[in-house]
Amino acid sequence: MLHINEVIVVEGRFDREKLRRITDAPIICTDGFEIYRSKALLSSIRAAAKDRGVIILTDSDGAGFRIRNYLKQCLGGVEVKHAYVPRVEGKEKRKSTAGKEGILGVEGIDEAKLTEILSRFADNEGAPAGEKITKQMFYDDGLSGGADSAARRRALAHILNLPPRISANAMLDILNKAYGFEKYKSALEKLDKDKIV
Repeated sequence: MLHINEVIVVEGRFDREKLRRITDAPIICTDGFEIYRSKALLSSIRAAAKDRGVIILTDSDGAGFRIRNYLKQCLGGVEVKHAYVPRVEGKEKRKSTAGKEGILGVEGIDEAKLTEILSRFADNEGAPAGEKITKQMFYDDGLSGGADSAARRRALAHILNLPPRISANAMLDILNKAYGFEKYKSALEKLDKDKIV
């Protein structure tokens, strides 16, 4: 498993699932062209990128390059690294026909090849320092299992510049991989101090 400090931005959820088998890096999806419409999604990427840096890994088709270039423009002033998949003809296993350009996207590329591509970004020093945030902590802090848990999670997501509809598991994952325990506790203190929920 590759440890990568930066946030990796991919186009879709199948890309994300593939990368989760290769790296422990936080991964954010653009949901294809949704990135053009969602200010919240772009804001989340921007915040994560400012904190950790970003690696853009999109498909090597025209749509992938449009998304990559759009993100590069929107993230001006932030360190942006680029990872590229080779242009390989074929179709993804889950699809009945090949894409418009007839090439494989991130999800279709062999895991060994993706590992090779991402290994140059690897940092084997480990995840953010500090205690690991657990599901029990989420429960104890009122972020799961309670009547107001969803509202508290949305408020915490707002403080951390994360998408408001993020699930408890997704929030836990990105907190542990991108933010760390101290930032989590600091955001919780702000949430309770401001009595947001």
